[in-house]
Amino acid sequence: MRIFCVEDDNSIRELVVYTLNHSGYEAQGFESAEPFWQAMAESQQSGPDLLLLDIMLPGQDGLSILKQLRAQTQTAALPVIMLTAKGEEVDKVMGLDAGADDYVAKPFGMMELLARIKAVARRAGVDHKTDESDEAMIDGPIVIHPKAHTVQVDGQFIQLTLKEYDLLSVLMRHAGNVMTRDALLTDIWGYDFDGETRTVDVHVRTLRQKLGTARKMIETVRGVGYRMRKEANFQK
Repeated sequence: MRIFCVEDDNSIRELVVYTLNHSGYEAQGFESAEPFWQAMAESQQSGPDLLLLDIMLPGQDGLSILKQLRAQTQTAALPVIMLTAKGEEVDKVMGLDAGADDYVAKPFGMMELLARIKAVARRAGVDHKTDESDEAMIDGPIVIHPKAHTVQVDGQFIQLTLKEYDLLSVLMRHAGNVMTRDALLTDIWGYDFDGETRTVDVHVRTLRQKLGTARKMIETVRGVGYRMRKEANFQK
């Protein structure tokens, strides 16, 4: 599924695009309306299947872009999720009244955003992709079933909290690569989560305990973060 993200904050846009491209989607980011409209004009035969649209943009704002999209026959039904730093109820109502399919207030975590994207895509009937996140992830004795939201170790199901599940999923998706504590905080707890990086250490410790014999799959990289040993690729 192809996703466009219009967001003027470089750090947020780059993180969103990076996460989507590593989660089975084809994502492209734009910092303002002008390059977005140019891309739309150039890709009329293969435009986006879903749009992430910030409200506060330089030049033409997100609500104006949304109204213009809804007024055009070819984009009237394009699924749109509004992104905004504002949390006031009036902004949410304005976005939804203008035709947005969903609304995500910053700060948000990547797992939350992925869940919202999947929900909107299903409702709109555009969830037509081979999504690695919908396939079983297998690494050695650990198996994650994203659709069922379950985890097995050596064939036995284990019970994880939501954050433990998210942490394991992120480490599995990036198996073989080091994930810094800051990156894990941003991905799982949100952009401006004000907890200390010790929060990650605590969750890794409890996760390791629940993984039992597979606890050594999560390696500590001193002074950096954590890495999941890569013993197998994603498999269906």
